[in-house]
Amino acid sequence: MTTGLDTSDAAADTLTGGPRRGRVRKGTRRGAPLPLLLPALVGLAFLLLPLVALLVRAPWRSLPDQLTSPEVWQALQLSLVTATAATAVSLVLGVPLAWLLARTDFPGRGFVRALVTLPLVLPPVVGGVALLLALGRNGIVGQWLDSAFGITLPFTTAGVIVAEAFVAMPFLVISVEGTLRAADPRYEEAALTLGASRFTAFRRVTLPLIAPGIAAGSVLAWARALGEFGATITFAGNFPGRTQTMPLAVYLALQNDPAAAIALSLVLLAVSIAVLAGLRDRWMTAAS
Repeated sequence: MTTGLDTSDAAADTLTGGPRRGRVRKGTRRGAPLPLLLPALVGLAFLLLPLVALLVRAPWRSLPDQLTSPEVWQALQLSLVTATAATAVSLVLGVPLAWLLARTDFPGRGFVRALVTLPLVLPPVVGGVALLLALGRNGIVGQWLDSAFGITLPFTTAGVIVAEAFVAMPFLVISVEGTLRAADPRYEEAALTLGASRFTAFRRVTLPLIAPGIAAGSVLAWARALGEFGATITFAGNFPGRTQTMPLAVYLALQNDPAAAIALSLVLLAVSIAVLAGLRDRWMTAAS
């Protein structure tokens, strides 16, 4: 027997040429075909097995001693300082860049956006070589900085910050640009019609609107800077207490002290999980 609700659903399906959007038929999500289920489970195991092995082989009893050793603590402290500084640099430079890409029209904007996102796919070691050629003692800009101001960036803590900002800033720019494109520009236009300047409208109207995107991009940039290895070791070297960050300390400790390497890896793993947990609500909202 067909009810009135079924009749209306059938009529709507007929008018639209198929089932109404958003209505899921019963039984469509009950199971997965075996040819898809098996490789999916293998892929899940492939991704999780190394992490499980890290947790299983972790020296839990000696972990506090490992994390409080002078070498490990130096690397931890330096990583936190440089990652935070690199994130600050990314904020100061990346937010205006994201606004420029999202709110203005200029020739070659697509090409500029591609260049901005290039460090995302560029091998970090190549990025380190490029930084050396640009900011090294004999680099295009570096030789001028050295001769005019006596500033030398390679193999210094400042060089670590530069390398980390180079690879982390695109994450913030992409996040902020996407938030700006989703934000309604009519609020800014209303502020302009009331006599506010473009900068005042950006500071008083746009920034509060895009604050969640800036926060998410900052967290991503900080996490990326914290885990940077290739550009850092190429441009800044691996000097304990000065340029040896946690990823570099993990690489060095793996040869001499595997327990310390595992302890540092656990710290980086915990940070990654915390970042994912912090951004979960934003990603779930975007996906829904």
